[in-house]
Parts: sequence; structure tokens; C-alpha cells
Amino acid sequence: MGTGTKVFVGTIVAGGLGASAFAMFAAGSGETEVDTVPVERGEIVDRALAVGRIEPLVEVSVKSQLAGVVRRMFKEPGQYVQRGEPLLEVQPNPTPIELVEARRAIELREIELQQLERRRDRLAALREQELASEEEFEDADYSASEVSLQLQIARERLALLSEGRVTIGNEAVETVIQSPIQGFILEKMVEIGDPVVPLTTFQEGTVLMTMAEMDELLFRGTVDEIDVGRLTEGMPVEVTIGALPDASVEGRLTKISLTGRDEENATTFPVEIAVAPADGILLRAGYSANAQVIIERRSDILIIPERVVRFEDGGTFVTVRLGPEETEEREIRTGLSDGISVEVVDGLAEGERVMEPPRREIT
Repeated sequence: MGTGTKVFVGTIVAGGLGASAFAMFAAGSGETEVDTVPVERGEIVDRALAVGRIEPLVEVSVKSQLAGVVRRMFKEPGQYVQRGEPLLEVQPNPTPIELVEARRAIELREIELQQLERRRDRLAALREQELASEEEFEDADYSASEVSLQLQIARERLALLSEGRVTIGNEAVETVIQSPIQGFILEKMVEIGDPVVPLTTFQEGTVLMTMAEMDELLFRGTVDEIDVGRLTEGMPVEVTIGALPDASVEGRLTKISLTGRDEENATTFPVEIAVAPADGILLRAGYSANAQVIIERRSDILIIPERVVRFEDGGTFVTVRLGPEETEEREIRTGLSDGISVEVVDGLAEGERVMEPPRREIT
């Protein structure tokens, strides 16, 4: 380090250093500089930081109940749609073998049904002559009814394979996939010509699109285990958006997970925050965000910088400047702190000046 270069390093005064020593520093050879800060009124907010992202409260995956390929797309990501509007069309794409099997299944069920109906009619006539029991007739009638339903299913399957639409009971099943909610299309996962696996009880099916109701948004994120014990549901929150540094929105803590998770050698707890809509701020799903949970807020209180406070022998002390060359060691009682400023509950009056830790000059 060259001659004349000065670096000021802040140090905390040792416990035994009294008012006379401070005066010596102030009137010394210029090796140290001591400033003061006023005791003033202000606000302190105790906060807990949560890191996460903006997500819609209601988000759905659009799937098909029919197998096939995507034939047409009616909507694109970013568009707002009403419930029931067409989104895309899935064209059945059966193989020749599937069509043959479907037709043969109908023929077999028709033959089987004819045989069972003849047997049922014969047993009905015998029952009238008391040559067949009621139980025998009921068994035959049940078998005929069961095969009749199987025949109906086979015909509906062929209709789906060949025409792409069918009416089952009073409900129409067709190839045009309609919007299940009123909201925005977030993303489409398929293009025209892509294969579609249907949603069944045995398979999840192909996700065709994702949609969301953007009227109600959530912040989903995590908070450090150090802070989670101080949080309660209902606390107010200030949310800042990474993509919108000059904007912030208000929210309220709605959920605190009971289970933590390990992330990069630290334990965090998932939280959810209901975000209130703000005029002029367009929030998008997926925005990264930071949330400041307001644990406690105190306004119009006496505050001083936390750096001027010393903790000695179980007490809290500051050095008060009484005059140009007169100082006083004083024990005070502190309250809320935000890590930068601390509340003075007792021991100081507004307007008094407190000594800064001396800065040592290094040459």
C-alpha cells in the first residue's frame, strides 16, 4: 500500500473504554476519527424473506379421452378462452387391424346375443308350462342383457374409431377438445400431427395444453428454518417481482408447510402467499419473486443504528456525546431490530447524539 493511502476500518470499542478514552481519541493526533449519530424517530419492520415464484391458484392440464393424432389447433398460448370453447381436435387414427377387430367384435356379439335371446324365449315358454324354474329364466335373461350391453359398447367403439364421435347415453363424446375452465392458455405441448394417448384409469394420457385462471395468483416459495417459527398464517406480505424491479404487490400468508426440505445444505419450509391484484401491474405465471413477510412493524419510535450499540456483561450500552469534549457511557434498553436499526425503549431521548465506533486510519 503506497504512502498517503488511507483505509478506514470500523471497530467496536472494548468494554473497558470509558468517556475519557473517547475524548483522547477525539483530541488525539489524527489517527482516529469519531462521528456521532442522532437519536431520532422512525419505523422498524421485522421481516422474513421467502424466495419463490408467481403461480396461478387454478391451473389445469388439458387431456383427451380419445386416442389419435392432433388434427387442428383452434387456440394458441396467451389467448383467453371461455369454458366450453374448442381448443383442438384429435382425429382417431386406428390401424387396419383395429378396425377389423372392432367389426368382428360386433359380429360375434350379435351372434351370441341371438343365441341367448332364443334360449331365454324357450325358457320363458317352458316356465309357463312349469317345466323350467324362475331361476333358470332369470339367469338366461341376465346373460342376454349382459351381451346386449357388450354389443352396444362394441358399436360405440367402432363409431369412435371410424367417425371420431359418438353419443353414450345423453353425453356426446367427440374429437373436439373443449376448454374445461375460463382462463388463459399458458402453454401447448403438442403440434398438428403429434400422437395423443388418451386419459384412462390406467394411464395419465398426453398433456395437450395447460390453462390457468389468472384472476387469483399465488406466490409459492420457501423460507429459512430460522424464520419459520416466527410466522403465522394471515401475516401481511410485500412481494417484489424480479422482472418488475420498480413494482411490488401486497399479499397475505396463507399456508406454512409442516414439513421442511433440504436445499443446498440448508433446511427450508414451503409457504404459500395469496397475491392481491394491483392496478397497472401485469403478473405472469412463472415470474421469480421475493416475498417479505411482515412479522412486526413499529412506527414513530426512537431508533439508532445497531452498529453503535455494545453488549457487555449482559447489558446494552452506548456512548452519548454531551459536549465538544464530554461523553457519557449509558446503559439502554432496546426493542425491535431489523439488523440495521434498533428500537430504543429506554435510556435515550430524541435528539441526543450517540458516538459512532471510532474509525482507525491505516497508512
